[in-house]
Amino acid sequence: MKLLCIDTASDICGVSILENNNLIVNLDNNTGRTHSENLMPLIQKAFDESNISLKDIDLIVCDIGPGSFTGIRIGMATAKAFHDSLDIPCLGISSLEALAYNVVEEKDFYDTKKTTLICSMINCKNNNCYFALYEKNNNGLFTLLDPQKDTINALISILNCYIEDNFEEYEIIFVGDSSKIFENLLRENFQNMQISKSSFDSLNSYNLGIAGLNKYENCYLPDDEFLPLYLNSWPNT
Repeated sequence: MKLLCIDTASDICGVSILENNNLIVNLDNNTGRTHSENLMPLIQKAFDESNISLKDIDLIVCDIGPGSFTGIRIGMATAKAFHDSLDIPCLGISSLEALAYNVVEEKDFYDTKKTTLICSMINCKNNNCYFALYEKNNNGLFTLLDPQKDTINALISILNCYIEDNFEEYEIIFVGDSSKIFENLLRENFQNMQISKSSFDSLNSYNLGIAGLNKYENCYLPDDEFLPLYLNSWPNT
Protein backbone atom coordinates (compact mmCIF):
# COMPACT_ATOMS: atom_id res chain seq x y z
CA MET A 1 0.00 0.00 0.00
CA LYS A 2 1.30 3.44 -0.99
CA LEU A 3 0.35 6.46 1.11
CA LEU A 4 0.48 10.16 0.33
CA CYS A 5 0.71 12.10 3.60
CA ILE A 6 -0.10 15.81 3.81
CA ASP A 7 0.49 17.99 6.87
CA THR A 8 -0.25 21.71 6.72
CA ALA A 9 -1.49 22.26 10.31
CA SER A 10 1.55 24.27 11.45
CA ASP A 11 4.32 26.41 9.98
CA ILE A 12 5.69 23.22 8.45
CA CYS A 13 4.37 22.24 5.04
CA GLY A 14 4.94 18.49 4.99
CA VAL A 15 4.57 15.84 2.32
CA SER A 16 5.67 12.22 2.58
CA ILE A 17 5.15 9.12 0.49
CA LEU A 18 5.22 5.76 2.24
CA GLU A 19 4.97 2.18 1.06
CA ASN A 20 3.37 0.51 4.04
CA ASN A 21 5.53 1.76 6.94
CA ASN A 22 8.62 2.31 4.78
CA LEU A 23 9.47 5.91 3.97
CA ILE A 24 10.03 6.56 0.27
CA VAL A 25 10.35 10.35 0.33
CA ASN A 26 9.92 13.01 3.02
CA LEU A 27 9.73 16.74 2.28
CA ASP A 28 8.90 18.73 5.41
CA ASN A 29 9.74 22.43 5.09
CA ASN A 30 9.08 25.38 7.37
CA THR A 31 7.49 27.69 4.82
CA GLY A 32 6.05 30.25 7.23
CA ARG A 33 2.46 29.27 6.49
CA THR A 34 2.57 30.02 2.79
CA HIS A 35 1.06 26.61 2.21
CA SER A 36 -1.24 27.76 -0.58
CA GLU A 37 1.86 28.50 -2.67
CA ASN A 38 4.07 25.63 -1.57
CA LEU A 39 1.92 22.53 -1.11
CA MET A 40 1.26 21.54 -4.72
CA PRO A 41 4.89 22.10 -5.86
CA LEU A 42 6.03 20.05 -2.85
CA ILE A 43 3.67 17.20 -3.76
CA GLN A 44 4.91 17.28 -7.36
CA LYS A 45 8.51 17.23 -6.13
CA ALA A 46 7.72 14.20 -3.95
CA PHE A 47 6.25 12.38 -6.95
CA ASP A 48 9.23 13.31 -9.13
CA GLU A 49 11.79 12.13 -6.55
CA SER A 50 9.98 8.85 -5.91
CA ASN A 51 9.01 8.06 -9.52
CA ILE A 52 5.45 7.60 -8.23
CA SER A 53 2.32 9.28 -9.57
CA LEU A 54 -1.01 10.06 -7.99
CA LYS A 55 -2.48 7.03 -9.76
CA ASP A 56 -0.18 4.80 -7.68
CA ILE A 57 -1.46 6.14 -4.35
CA ASP A 58 -3.80 3.85 -2.39
CA LEU A 59 -4.54 6.09 0.61
CA ILE A 60 -4.21 9.79 1.40
CA VAL A 61 -3.54 10.69 5.04
CA CYS A 62 -4.12 14.31 6.05
CA ASP A 63 -3.76 16.28 9.28
CA ILE A 64 -7.22 17.53 10.34
CA GLY A 65 -6.11 19.71 13.29
CA PRO A 66 -5.94 21.32 15.70
CA GLY A 67 -3.61 23.89 14.25
CA SER A 68 -3.71 26.66 11.69
CA PHE A 69 -7.28 26.88 10.45
CA THR A 70 -6.21 28.21 7.05
CA GLY A 71 -3.43 25.65 6.69
CA ILE A 72 -5.70 22.74 7.53
CA ARG A 73 -8.27 23.88 4.98
CA ILE A 74 -5.56 23.99 2.31
CA GLY A 75 -4.34 20.48 3.07
CA MET A 76 -7.79 18.95 3.31
CA ALA A 77 -9.04 20.69 0.16
CA THR A 78 -6.05 19.26 -1.74
CA ALA A 79 -6.69 15.77 -0.38
CA LYS A 80 -10.37 15.99 -1.31
CA ALA A 81 -9.51 17.18 -4.82
CA PHE A 82 -7.31 14.11 -5.30
CA HIS A 83 -10.09 11.94 -3.89
CA ASP A 84 -12.63 13.41 -6.29
CA SER A 85 -10.37 13.02 -9.31
CA LEU A 86 -9.28 9.40 -8.79
CA ASP A 87 -11.52 8.15 -5.96
CA ILE A 88 -8.54 7.70 -3.62
CA PRO A 89 -9.64 7.09 0.00
CA CYS A 90 -8.81 9.87 2.47
CA LEU A 91 -8.14 9.37 6.17
CA GLY A 92 -7.87 12.17 8.73
CA ILE A 93 -5.46 12.14 11.69
CA SER A 94 -5.39 14.74 14.44
CA SER A 95 -2.26 16.77 15.07
CA LEU A 96 -2.25 15.43 18.63
CA GLU A 97 -2.16 11.81 17.50
CA ALA A 98 0.57 12.58 14.98
CA LEU A 99 2.62 14.22 17.75
CA ALA A 100 2.21 11.15 19.95
CA TYR A 101 3.68 8.98 17.19
CA ASN A 102 6.83 11.10 17.35
CA VAL A 103 7.81 9.21 20.52
CA VAL A 104 6.19 5.78 19.91
CA GLU A 105 9.26 4.26 18.30
CA GLU A 106 11.77 5.81 20.72
CA LYS A 107 12.14 2.62 22.76
CA ASP A 108 15.00 3.99 24.85
CA PHE A 109 12.88 6.91 25.90
CA TYR A 110 10.41 5.13 28.19
CA ASP A 111 10.31 2.41 30.83
CA THR A 112 9.18 -0.80 29.13
CA LYS A 113 8.21 -2.29 32.51
CA LYS A 114 5.45 0.28 32.96
CA THR A 115 2.30 1.09 31.01
CA THR A 116 3.25 4.01 28.80
CA LEU A 117 0.79 6.87 28.41
CA ILE A 118 1.53 9.62 25.91
CA CYS A 119 -0.07 13.02 26.43
CA SER A 120 0.12 15.37 23.45
CA MET A 121 -0.20 19.07 24.22
CA ILE A 122 -0.47 22.03 21.84
CA ASN A 123 -0.47 25.57 23.19
CA CYS A 124 -3.55 27.73 22.66
CA LYS A 125 -2.64 30.53 25.08
CA ASN A 126 -4.10 31.86 28.35
CA ASN A 127 -3.09 28.70 30.28
CA ASN A 128 -5.13 26.59 27.85
CA CYS A 129 -3.98 23.79 25.62
CA TYR A 130 -5.27 21.27 23.16
CA PHE A 131 -4.55 17.79 24.46
CA ALA A 132 -5.24 14.10 24.02
CA LEU A 133 -4.12 10.97 25.86
CA TYR A 134 -2.95 7.71 24.33
CA GLU A 135 -1.74 4.37 25.64
CA LYS A 136 1.08 2.68 23.78
CA ASN A 137 0.40 -0.92 22.76
CA ASN A 138 1.62 -3.40 20.17
CA ASN A 139 -0.61 -1.86 17.50
CA GLY A 140 0.71 1.65 18.02
CA LEU A 141 -1.59 3.78 20.15
CA PHE A 142 -4.96 3.32 21.80
CA THR A 143 -6.91 6.52 22.40
CA LEU A 144 -7.82 7.04 26.05
CA LEU A 145 -8.89 10.66 25.77
CA ASP A 146 -10.08 12.23 22.54
CA PRO A 147 -8.66 15.62 21.51
CA GLN A 148 -10.10 18.52 23.49
CA LYS A 149 -9.33 22.00 24.74
CA ASP A 150 -9.15 23.01 28.41
CA THR A 151 -6.92 24.61 31.04
CA ILE A 152 -3.68 23.03 32.20
CA ASN A 153 -5.24 22.48 35.63
CA ALA A 154 -8.15 20.59 34.06
CA LEU A 155 -5.69 18.41 32.15
CA ILE A 156 -3.80 17.59 35.35
CA SER A 157 -7.04 16.61 37.09
CA ILE A 158 -8.05 14.38 34.18
CA LEU A 159 -4.68 12.62 34.12
CA ASN A 160 -4.79 12.04 37.86
CA CYS A 161 -8.11 10.25 37.40
CA TYR A 162 -6.37 7.71 35.15
CA ILE A 163 -3.45 6.97 37.42
CA GLU A 164 -4.44 7.89 41.00
CA ASP A 165 -4.95 4.30 42.21
CA ASN A 166 -2.09 2.70 40.28
CA PHE A 167 0.37 5.52 39.68
CA GLU A 168 3.41 3.24 40.14
CA GLU A 169 2.33 1.17 37.14
CA TYR A 170 2.24 4.11 34.74
CA GLU A 171 4.70 6.39 33.07
CA ILE A 172 3.47 9.50 31.27
CA ILE A 173 5.38 11.05 28.41
CA PHE A 174 4.40 14.61 27.53
CA VAL A 175 5.03 15.85 23.99
CA GLY A 176 4.24 19.14 22.27
CA ASP A 177 5.07 22.79 22.85
CA SER A 178 2.79 23.08 25.88
CA SER A 179 4.75 20.37 27.67
CA LYS A 180 7.68 22.81 27.80
CA ILE A 181 5.53 25.78 28.78
CA PHE A 182 4.01 23.89 31.73
CA GLU A 183 6.98 21.63 32.49
CA ASN A 184 7.42 22.74 36.11
CA LEU A 185 3.75 22.27 36.89
CA LEU A 186 3.69 18.82 35.29
CA ARG A 187 6.77 17.70 37.23
CA GLU A 188 5.18 18.88 40.48
CA ASN A 189 2.10 16.74 39.88
CA PHE A 190 3.41 13.52 38.34
CA GLN A 191 6.10 11.25 39.71
CA ASN A 192 6.62 8.84 36.82
CA MET A 193 6.84 11.16 33.86
CA GLN A 194 9.09 12.46 31.13
CA ILE A 195 9.09 15.51 28.90
CA SER A 196 9.93 14.68 25.31
CA LYS A 197 12.83 16.19 23.42
CA SER A 198 12.06 19.54 21.86
CA SER A 199 12.76 17.99 18.46
CA PHE A 200 9.65 15.83 18.93
CA ASP A 201 7.37 18.85 19.34
CA SER A 202 7.11 19.57 15.62
CA LEU A 203 4.61 17.84 13.38
CA ASN A 204 6.04 15.70 10.60
CA SER A 205 4.30 14.04 7.70
CA TYR A 206 6.09 10.68 8.11
CA ASN A 207 4.69 10.00 11.57
CA LEU A 208 1.34 11.33 10.39
CA GLY A 209 1.47 8.57 7.79
CA ILE A 210 2.41 5.89 10.33
CA ALA A 211 -0.54 6.97 12.48
CA GLY A 212 -2.82 6.78 9.44
CA LEU A 213 -1.52 3.36 8.41
CA ASN A 214 -2.07 1.94 11.88
CA LYS A 215 -5.58 3.33 12.03
CA TYR A 216 -6.36 1.96 8.58
CA GLU A 217 -5.04 -1.50 9.48
CA ASN A 218 -7.19 -1.52 12.61
CA CYS A 219 -10.35 -1.39 10.50
CA TYR A 220 -10.91 2.34 10.51
CA LEU A 221 -12.94 3.30 7.45
CA PRO A 222 -11.51 6.17 5.38
CA ASP A 223 -13.66 9.12 4.27
CA ASP A 224 -16.40 8.68 6.90
CA GLU A 225 -14.91 11.23 9.30
CA PHE A 226 -12.73 13.27 6.98
CA LEU A 227 -13.67 16.62 8.47
CA PRO A 228 -11.68 19.42 10.15
CA LEU A 229 -11.28 18.94 13.89
CA TYR A 230 -12.80 22.00 15.55
CA LEU A 231 -12.00 22.42 19.24
CA ASN A 232 -13.77 25.65 20.12
CA SER A 233 -10.97 27.92 18.92
CA TRP A 234 -7.67 27.75 17.08
CA PRO A 235 -4.29 29.04 18.26
CA ASN A 236 -3.60 30.79 14.97
CA THR A 237 -5.28 31.42 11.67
